[in-house]
Amino acid sequence: MTSPACHGLIDTRFGPVAAWLDARGALLRLLFNPTPEQLEKHACRRDDAALAEVARQLAEYQAGERQNFDLPLAPLGTPFQQKVWAALRAIPYGHTLSYSELALALGAPDGARAVGRANATNPIALIVPCHRVLGADGSLTGYAGGLPLKAALLRFELERSAPPGLFGE
Repeated sequence: MTSPACHGLIDTRFGPVAAWLDARGALLRLLFNPTPEQLEKHACRRDDAALAEVARQLAEYQAGERQNFDLPLAPLGTPFQQKVWAALRAIPYGHTLSYSELALALGAPDGARAVGRANATNPIALIVPCHRVLGADGSLTGYAGGLPLKAALLRFELERSAPPGLFGE
């Protein structure tokens, strides 16, 4: 198991973010609004400067200038979780899928619950965009950062990916 080498804190329009890198500089974990317990659980030296590229790409995302992240990632998980997380990264900016649609795309038509569990354990929020997965009826379902954050991220992306004029632009 890879241990975090360092972590840092980044302010975003969606709240504070904590991020952890491994010794190679790959992102292991990214959490919105981290609690003291979460910071303690993943304790390692703080090095905000090491997170400069993560902070830069998050700033570009917030400015509406970036739709896809280009960072080295090293999330820890099972082969199935890794497969789900890779599929999440393929969901286009401003689009959503249901858990069952994602399961079907992964070749597991009866795997919506397993996909949901893998989605719930995604350690790299936003960059691995689990917020783009909805319930079968289109409803917002669980999100580690809370449903208000999930709604805000989806609204932010939809407003920036919609045809001109749709939102009064």
